Amino acid sequence: MEVHGTVTAGFEPVREAFARNFEALGERGAAVAVYRDGHKVVDLWGGSRDVDGGAPDSQGRAPWEPGTAQIVRSATKGVAAAVPLMLWQRGELDLDAPVGAYWPEYKAAGKDRTLVRDVLAHRAGVPVLDRPLTPAEAADPDLGAAAVAAQAPAWEPGTDHGYHAQTYSWLTGELIRRVTGRSVGAWIADEIAGPAGAELWLGLPERERARVGRVGQTEAPAQPGALRTRPKRAVADAYADPGSLTRRAFAAITPLPDENDPAYRAAALPASNGIATADGLARFYASLIGEVDGHRRLFAPETVEAARRERSAGADRVLVVNTRFGLGHMLHGSASPLLSPASFGHPGRGGPLGFADPESGIAFGYVTNGFRSSVTADPRAQALVRAVRTATAAG
Repeated sequence: MEVHGTVTAGFEPVREAFARNFEALGERGAAVAVYRDGHKVVDLWGGSRDVDGGAPDSQGRAPWEPGTAQIVRSATKGVAAAVPLMLWQRGELDLDAPVGAYWPEYKAAGKDRTLVRDVLAHRAGVPVLDRPLTPAEAADPDLGAAAVAAQAPAWEPGTDHGYHAQTYSWLTGELIRRVTGRSVGAWIADEIAGPAGAELWLGLPERERARVGRVGQTEAPAQPGALRTRPKRAVADAYADPGSLTRRAFAAITPLPDENDPAYRAAALPASNGIATADGLARFYASLIGEVDGHRRLFAPETVEAARRERSAGADRVLVVNTRFGLGHMLHGSASPLLSPASFGHPGRGGPLGFADPESGIAFGYVTNGFRSSVTADPRAQALVRAVRTATAAG
């Protein structure tokens, strides 16, 4: 597989790891970008734009190109989390205020004491819906907001944490709409993607459809002599049990949406359906921690500290592993290893990953068209993170 793009001297290990992902881990099409201190040091892509090959070229596939974008699943959460943090930075949102102060209907069913910071740190207690939404209903922000506002919490808000896999969409989206009067997708376009010069969208415009590849489920080829890694029994049981918080959280939209459906891509679901290039994801995180190509930084230093300060840690009621969260971002830990303990960002289930590491000045973005069964620590993304770690340690 031919790898395209460039790496700055010292970051050759990233190119090597990226090539190995195709050779040994069954990568179909992907891209990775890395910024250091606001300058791009890695910009690589390869394979086919579409997981199933798409319209053929001379080699039988539609090639991945520099501007190819893909859906990034829950890596969207890291982008969406920047919105309330920027509103707090501007004095427009109080993280310690009850959600009901901005969204009165949310006080229902014992949620009147839920704080804004509880929502961001996955402590709101509403990861499930008693009646799941269809994909069409989920795309309607009014219906989604009404569903979570009426939902009784699974635990007392603020007392514990559990990953709000799908409901994070309507919790954050409606809160942002109540505070700003704008949809979360419009806010991101106007206040984040535009100022940062980042190719990312929440609610894909029709004019960008042609650059987005088809995604699908793939699995890595078996390695000779390798032992098959199985999830821990408790994790496997949680995903297999239809009544568990785990299954119900991921099934808050039922049936699962078709991620290649233009209608789904045009919707704005902050938990799951952002679309980005690898460069767009990395550039977004680079813009949180510093200036990039003359574009002003998005986060003040105190906002960076707020983003990466631990708010939730330990056994996750939904993911059934130990997780760490700041205010909307995942933090470095066993469930989602990032570059260092200073890092903050978010993976997407089965592949995508974006994060910033303020201490090293590194910002990272990886997107793929082939999703795997991993939830928070995809082997391909982790191989690239290890290579970045090697390069930064050496340089």
